Amino acid sequence: MKITIVSVGNIKEKYLKDAIAEYSKRLSKYTKIEFLSTNDEPICDNPSEKDEIIVKNKEGERLLKLIPDNSYKVVLDLKGTMLTSVELANKISDVFTYQNSNISFIIGGSLGLSDAVLKSADYHLCFSKMTFPHQLMQVILLEQIYRAFKINNNETYHK
Repeated sequence: MKITIVSVGNIKEKYLKDAIAEYSKRLSKYTKIEFLSTNDEPICDNPSEKDEIIVKNKEGERLLKLIPDNSYKVVLDLKGTMLTSVELANKISDVFTYQNSNISFIIGGSLGLSDAVLKSADYHLCFSKMTFPHQLMQVILLEQIYRAFKINNNETYHK
């Protein structure tokens, strides 16, 4: 079993790096975890819709090159399906059991994901209708993946 987090942007803040390191350490008991990232595409202030599409497409091209071909692809998408923690745990278990031993979670940049990346996905997951910084989203995602493994292994974890 392997989980890959593919994202736009590098984590710069120490507190986020520390949280990612902590959850990665906790997850190492259950699965291999890998982080792949590409740089944010520069964008001007007050970009036009066309400018935003260009940025998302450039980031998307780089993301698609990073996503492992042999994985079940889950994009984080505001239009995706919202799940409870238990439902996410069941989804991860089902994918590992019946579909693929590798799952890639894809996190877009500040403008989201390109249409090409969205179309390449096996599943669209929405954490909230709210927008989060993509760097913080890695921490939130890792915490929920860790919670999923605790649930799937019938181990206690704070509620």
